[in-house]
Amino acid sequence: MKNPLLLLAIAFLPFLPAHYLLGQDDAPQQPADLVVLNAKIWTVNKDQPEAEALAVVRDRIVFVGSTAAAKKLVGPKTRVLDLDGKRVVPGFHDSHLHFLPAGMRLSQVALKDAPDEAEFGRRLRDFDKKLPKDAWMLGGDWDHDRALNGVLPTAELIDKYVPDRPVFMRRYDGHMAIVNTKVLKMAGIDERTPDPTGGVVFRKPGTKIPTGLLRDRAMGLVDNLVPRPSNEEIALALRASLEEARRYGVTSVQDMDGSDSVTRNTMLRMLQAMARTGQLTVRIRVYFPLGAYASLAQIGIEVGFGDLWVSIGSLKDFIDGSLGSTTAMMFEPYENEPTSSGIFVTPVGRLRERVLAADKAGLGVAVHAIGDRGNAELLDIFAESIEKNGKRDRRFRVEHAQHLRPQDYKRFAELGVIASMQPYHAIDDGRWAEGRIGKKRCASSYAFRSLLDAGAKLAFGTDWMVAPLDPLLGIDAAVNRRTLDGKHPQGWFPEQKITVAEALECYTLTSAYAAFLEKDLGTLEKGKLADFVVLSRDILAPAERDRITDTRVLTTVVGGRVVYDAKK
Repeated sequence: MKNPLLLLAIAFLPFLPAHYLLGQDDAPQQPADLVVLNAKIWTVNKDQPEAEALAVVRDRIVFVGSTAAAKKLVGPKTRVLDLDGKRVVPGFHDSHLHFLPAGMRLSQVALKDAPDEAEFGRRLRDFDKKLPKDAWMLGGDWDHDRALNGVLPTAELIDKYVPDRPVFMRRYDGHMAIVNTKVLKMAGIDERTPDPTGGVVFRKPGTKIPTGLLRDRAMGLVDNLVPRPSNEEIALALRASLEEARRYGVTSVQDMDGSDSVTRNTMLRMLQAMARTGQLTVRIRVYFPLGAYASLAQIGIEVGFGDLWVSIGSLKDFIDGSLGSTTAMMFEPYENEPTSSGIFVTPVGRLRERVLAADKAGLGVAVHAIGDRGNAELLDIFAESIEKNGKRDRRFRVEHAQHLRPQDYKRFAELGVIASMQPYHAIDDGRWAEGRIGKKRCASSYAFRSLLDAGAKLAFGTDWMVAPLDPLLGIDAAVNRRTLDGKHPQGWFPEQKITVAEALECYTLTSAYAAFLEKDLGTLEKGKLADFVVLSRDILAPAERDRITDTRVLTTVVGGRVVYDAKK
């Protein structure tokens, strides 16, 4: 009689992951679907940091080693990438971006790099002519430090260029927006309008007359008036974001979103449909607002619910605002606004209740904190949650962790809290940060080196749409720290520089760890998903340190499938 267990095992062979199809010598027993030869592979695997070749069966890596050995795995149907010494690294894993809103921004007015008011106004007028008659003007991402010599915009300024249609444009950090007079009237914002909790309606000096500038939660006074994007607009934005991600070698993202609930639900359905039909080329974890914890917990969802393409179960909230909008919560007042030390965007007591409850329910928690006081208060909340809910592998996250007291570096490591940081912010904010908080506080800001030395885990991302999606710009920022204005060629607070290898690990393995995905992603080794990129330059070579930003992604591979080829 035949052995039924043996028959069962044979029946299931086609469905097993590729790394199970290995013999005693760990060599695949079948030709590979994809083989990479003659490469310089930086694996981010400390047991085998460098290799010449790798092989893939279906979506998993089955071999990492020499070109000579890999050639034996080439069959008649194997796709071969002979890279002639090109550098290969794991696919970039962006730990913090806004996937759909960033895709929407690609079709909206763009003001971030406007050098002066003349160009600022010209772009507004030109874009106004392109929009349908009744459409809102959205987007903007304006930078008053660049375009307006540090002077905050007003409704009157916008009225000069776009008086007749509703205008709602956010500062590029997303924590402040300007509206024109038409929107002030539509929203009923006037002298009698109180500041909402966690927000500020900016007033003309010595009066209660609104200027048109809304900080943090005050933007909610207008948000509900802005038309929700159509299904077609959502689909177009997702496709635009996917195209950008492929081009920059981004193979996984952690999406902090920021959409309203209806838009988010539509996006999730579209992403799942794309995954089913093979159109999804980025692995995406969507973060819900922390206030949604009860509804997720009620139906039993925990962190990581979903699959390796689309997952949820993690939540995000805010404790404070941003440095550029002078709403990050600091222990001491701002240099440029001596009467203000920032804003608690979410009252600390309410945030504490949400964090403890979500953590108890097994959901992942990430909280935006930028100011030194905001970070310190948040670490206290995380410590309390660990004490009350018991020790487990929860991986609390601080999003941004930009301005810290030196005594708080070690607390990240001691509490097992991940610092989810965006290094490009250091070279962008470094143009004006000292004018906000002074040199002393800036010295302990964007503290990549100090946090790593303290034993903390750093997960890198871009915060796209706030900053460019290109991870290579972020790696250069972490390694060289040269501010965008060219004033710090040797690095802004150069003692906080890290190495290229460290930055790559923060952008790959640690970002995967921050999403509980390190068993499948983040390194190039046998058994892991075949997500990797081919670079035009060897950024790990010491001679290339000053040319990181000249590097381009030549090929992006996700799940063993080439999804981007620069030649095409």
